[in-house]
Amino acid sequence: MNRRRFSLIPSLSAVALSVLLWGLGCAHRPGKPLTRSGDEIMVAGQLFHTGTPVVLWTDPGGYDGYRVERRFVPFDHSDWETSKKEEPNLTTPNRYGLRRAGLDTNQLERVRGGGWSLPELQNVVDQFVLHFDACGTSRRCFQVLHDERGLSVHFMLDVDGTIYQTLDLKERAWHATSSNTRGIGIEIAQIGAYPPESRKRLEPWYTTDLSGVRLTFPVWLGDTGIRTPDFVGRPARPELITGEIQGETLVQYDFTPQQYAALARLTATLAEVFPKLKLTYPRDANGQLIRQALPASDLANFQGVLGHFHIQTNKVDPGPALDWDKLLREAKRAR
Repeated sequence: MNRRRFSLIPSLSAVALSVLLWGLGCAHRPGKPLTRSGDEIMVAGQLFHTGTPVVLWTDPGGYDGYRVERRFVPFDHSDWETSKKEEPNLTTPNRYGLRRAGLDTNQLERVRGGGWSLPELQNVVDQFVLHFDACGTSRRCFQVLHDERGLSVHFMLDVDGTIYQTLDLKERAWHATSSNTRGIGIEIAQIGAYPPESRKRLEPWYTTDLSGVRLTFPVWLGDTGIRTPDFVGRPARPELITGEIQGETLVQYDFTPQQYAALARLTATLAEVFPKLKLTYPRDANGQLIRQALPASDLANFQGVLGHFHIQTNKVDPGPALDWDKLLREAKRAR
């Protein structure tokens, strides 16, 4: 009797001790808040550092691509029923969809509610598509995409280098037609590129001071939404860049140094998270940037960073001014 009772004591003590030790070693007490560093992106519900400021759609001042209502209209006009009456381009409350191409029936049923695993998403995503937004600021870009056109993009890159993420990368954003299922999209804030005879369209957005060319913003734009107080933006190269896209001569100012730095960090992060996404761009037989839409077979086989103009013949973004070699050189250095 006594031997039986005492034989249980070591076992009970071990259980109690293990519980005690677990409690002492547990770093996450109930109700303890978790904080972000402010440089993370969201991929299949997981956070990954980029080393550059990122504002998520869940953050104050973020842009939420999941919302049905319009963001920049009076609140009592923002609901879906009113929005579809006032804005004919809005044909569905959703501005995004499901990356369903290549999924079998079982996978489709599993992820349709949002339950992507990171390995499943890594198997799908292999392109990073660069756009200029032709809006000038990320605030205006979100207004046009979300409120007026019923479209979406995963990231927006403002003139001061702030990156906004509007959707988890598991979502199929609507930004680049045939590459939407496999691609991640970013809208870089800039008014864009134009034929030389239309260069006057750049004048409201650029001026010259004692230090050279700088960004300006038309009065009608109102609140720019730029997060850096008193930000002064300048093109990375001061001269107007001339180049051909889709066989058409265009002029464009360069993007800001802050945009290049942030984009390089983000590109490096995406290449690290998605092994199929290579740090390369479409090149011809001489190793030069291809400046027109890729043939369907070449686009289907390409894995890496590309422009909107590589996907659609009627697009010229991100334009002739983007320094592709500089971007990828800096991205490789950041890894």
